[in-house]
Amino acid sequence: MRGRRYALAAVGGLVAMAYLANASWMVPGSDARPYLVAHRGVHQTFDNANVGSNECTANLIRPLEHPFIENTVPSIQAALESGASWVEVDIHPTVDGDFAVFHDWTLDCRTDGTGVVREQSMEYLRTLDAGWGYTPDGGRTYPLRGTAVGAIRSLREVFSEFPETRFVIDFKSNNPLEAEWLSEYLLNFDPATLDRIAVIGGPRPVRRFTELHPEVRGAEVQTLRTCIMRYVLVGWLGFVPASCQNAIVMVPRNHTWLLWGWPRRFEQRMDAANSEVWVMGDWSRGRPSTGLDTLEELKSLPAGFAGGIWTNRVEVLGTALQEVE
Repeated sequence: MRGRRYALAAVGGLVAMAYLANASWMVPGSDARPYLVAHRGVHQTFDNANVGSNECTANLIRPLEHPFIENTVPSIQAALESGASWVEVDIHPTVDGDFAVFHDWTLDCRTDGTGVVREQSMEYLRTLDAGWGYTPDGGRTYPLRGTAVGAIRSLREVFSEFPETRFVIDFKSNNPLEAEWLSEYLLNFDPATLDRIAVIGGPRPVRRFTELHPEVRGAEVQTLRTCIMRYVLVGWLGFVPASCQNAIVMVPRNHTWLLWGWPRRFEQRMDAANSEVWVMGDWSRGRPSTGLDTLEELKSLPAGFAGGIWTNRVEVLGTALQEVE
């Protein structure tokens, strides 16, 4: 009987130690605030439900609330003015050795051009109307036509236009050679450029780029999945898996409860591992996580969270965060 009491006391002690070791409230507070990561800048949004990965979304947009088109200079500027700390842009290599800032694999959906983006020259891409294909009413009207002729820019031009902005570079293919091409491309820039970028997208180019440039944080789905699963298993002991180190740790809002010490203790551990924590929208099986886009979702974040918020509506969330300040 006495032995059983000792065993129960020992188990209780271990549980208490694990609780205290992972108690978020025991981490000293700070003045740090959450910051915004603007996915595609300020852009035309659409209902993500039941949208396939290769579906044209320019003809699914909601009624226009603003004139901005993703991945363009005005879009990036609007995101920064809305309070974005990071802006995500998508890139494709071009046949003349440049990188085009554009989302889709082909031109046919959004522009008045045709063909695969990476099979074109930057000179040709600059002639296109980036707002050609956007329609909020099934093709009855195209309100952005003629407003974005010449708006497709090179990564070089975007970096030049915004010399201090932090960018999330999204590889749109899974070809590791693109990491090497981008690395060589960046040799023509100030070395400090590497201090203001992160890379996401195709697992192979992300891994290759972070191998070439360990100072750059990256995020791709396979390593992120490994990071979260292993942290769930060992994080209660305070261990941070190697897959969570020197990375952008992106977590769906509805899965944060799995993370030992969420939010402050978890962020503290990731910071010690040279990683940043970004919250995304909810994830469910069969549907990818999207952005955290509404004021209700923003309010649901716990007090003390000071990481990044991945959002498609930086113009909405930015205003709300500024009002709190």
